[in-house]
Amino acid sequence: QVQLVESGGGLVQDGGSLRLSCAASGRTSSSYRMVWFRQAPGKEREFVAAISASGTTTTYADSVKGRFTISRDNAENTVYLQMNSLKPEDTAVYYCAAGGGPPYLRRYTTSYDYWGQGTQVTVSS
Repeated sequence: QVQLVESGGGLVQDGGSLRLSCAASGRTSSSYRMVWFRQAPGKEREFVAAISASGTTTTYADSVKGRFTISRDNAENTVYLQMNSLKPEDTAVYYCAAGGGPPYLRRYTTSYDYWGQGTQVTVSS
């Protein structure tokens, strides 16, 4: 009952910034935890950041802490990922997902039932 559409990806230089958006629709979209994952070529899908349904709790992978910020808008229908100080190793397809479950499982892909199609982020050196 939740549909997700990512946007905002593109090509940026090392040290640049991008803001990704994930538009959510569905009657209960505001009740879900929202997360960002990324997947580089030949690599497993990797947790990036999560935000609680209320927007009061955020969690980040160590690799992006201090550089990326996840947020939700006032209507709780869109989640954002502000990415600063981008590095070539951030290059990946970025996916948003929605789901619930216990917080100790929030970094695992199996916790999420709804996924967007992904948006490509490429950071050049």
